[in-house]
Amino acid sequence: LAWKDTTKLRQAKLHLHPTATMVSFRRKKKEEKSAPKAEKKATPKEEKAPAPKAAPAKPPTLDDIPDLIETMLSAEGEKSAAATKRIYELCDVGHKQNRVPMVCSGKYDVLTPLAQCLTQESGDGRHLACLALNNLSIPTENKRVMALGPASKNVIGGLCKVIAEDKQESYLCCICLMNLSFLEASITSILQHSPSASGKNLAPLENPESLLRVLEKLLTNSPAAAKASSGKSEGVRWACGLIKNLAKSEENAALIGKTEIPKCVVENIRSTTAPPSRWTSNSLEDFSLFVILNLAQWPVSREALMDAGAVDVIQPIMGEGDLQGLKATMACAFLGAPWSSFPDGGNPAAKSVSELMTNIVEKKGRDGQYAYGVFKLYTATKAYADLSRAASAADKNSGGEANTKVLAAPSAIALNLQIVSDLVLSAMDDAEGSSKYVPDAMSAEHAVGAVEAMIPAVLQEGDPPRKSLQSEKACSEISQMLLTYADISGTSDEAKSSARNAAEQIKAAATTARPVLEISHDLWTQYRKREGQPMDQFVSQDKGIEVDESGPLDFLPCANSDGSCIIL
Repeated sequence: LAWKDTTKLRQAKLHLHPTATMVSFRRKKKEEKSAPKAEKKATPKEEKAPAPKAAPAKPPTLDDIPDLIETMLSAEGEKSAAATKRIYELCDVGHKQNRVPMVCSGKYDVLTPLAQCLTQESGDGRHLACLALNNLSIPTENKRVMALGPASKNVIGGLCKVIAEDKQESYLCCICLMNLSFLEASITSILQHSPSASGKNLAPLENPESLLRVLEKLLTNSPAAAKASSGKSEGVRWACGLIKNLAKSEENAALIGKTEIPKCVVENIRSTTAPPSRWTSNSLEDFSLFVILNLAQWPVSREALMDAGAVDVIQPIMGEGDLQGLKATMACAFLGAPWSSFPDGGNPAAKSVSELMTNIVEKKGRDGQYAYGVFKLYTATKAYADLSRAASAADKNSGGEANTKVLAAPSAIALNLQIVSDLVLSAMDDAEGSSKYVPDAMSAEHAVGAVEAMIPAVLQEGDPPRKSLQSEKACSEISQMLLTYADISGTSDEAKSSARNAAEQIKAAATTARPVLEISHDLWTQYRKREGQPMDQFVSQDKGIEVDESGPLDFLPCANSDGSCIIL
């Protein structure tokens, strides 16, 4: 940089855009020593005293919001952008305490003017509005208002429009929508966003301007290897993060499965050059594998992944043994991969998925891998059920129960029984006791499916064969619990069939000792005691009636005043 240009540079810095990044250069010592010589050459006119600095603007407060909103709505250009900047400053990282009052207090409507700023052609106001909406979308309380409240159509519509127009702020809009989609109640309405200029109600798949088609276009139009950290690559990355959340709903998965999105996320994994061990949280690969996992668990979108060759692409990742390995393992189970494809005889798969189920029930995560809430219990239980079915199929082909033995650890069996019985207790109004984690109906259904598939290993006979009162009691209680579950209103026909089939086989096995079942029953009983649940809830009443020469011992004499008996 020539010294004669330093004065101009200093002047230019005063006119830099407020959001521009200031880059400072460090001069070498030799250059610093020569600087005074350059100053001596300056004429007297150039050595004028510096103009007094303008007084710093007063930081905005919540009381300024009505005036700022009015300026944003009525003014244009720099004046509107300046007001938007002040709104952003009110909810920036240093003013987190303002975020909920700005959206939820009912005193202000900052969402409508911010959404309006998203439609501006000028980048300044649009960029600042994106930043503000991102910050406001973080608190849980705000998500419901922004995604489901009166201004939701404008907010989601404005964000979608910026993505559709491929603006520089597209990635910020994807992040904002992803923040909102962490509210599960919102994910269906977000993906259903399908505006029409004609006012007609168009289904998302039929409308090129719907959020679904906009996201599909963003993924399909991205270059095969977008430059890292470029606007295009960031847009694709955070779009996959948004789709990861949206795919948690079966209704949404059905829509996504009919687009090119499954093919795109599989290609993201196929084309990456980074090994899975180097994938960072929230990377494109991390998000893409999550999308595959969430879509794979739903039958309505599974076929699209199969057609895209997902199993072949993610199968090698199973051997990683970390978060990515866990995700790949569950996805392969969902996609019907044969038991032989799971590494080390399926032992790592059985261990990691059963540990995940336990952690979810106990409301905890795993250090360095996942936090509580990242995975749903119905996802983990379905993975275990599908692994059990794959192992059972392998056993039928080879004979014996060597493969299901891998999954039928007593702790895992007890956990599946616990999930089913907790649902049964929650469904029975007169049942005492409760669980700290009440499972959903899908989780219980998958747990029953896992128990049924593992029956050969669960009912292994003792060596040598012998009678066992403990096994008799275990068979009686567990079979009764499964039959009670089958009679609960809302249980699917498939689950009823699985429960009754398992109950029948378990009850028939009571004539001899079943060590694995005994230990599993004992662990399940210990859990119920800790939770204060009634221990006689599933005790079978089919014991018969004791009699002597006078008749049934529980026969009660008639109590009618005339001494007569009425048999009802």
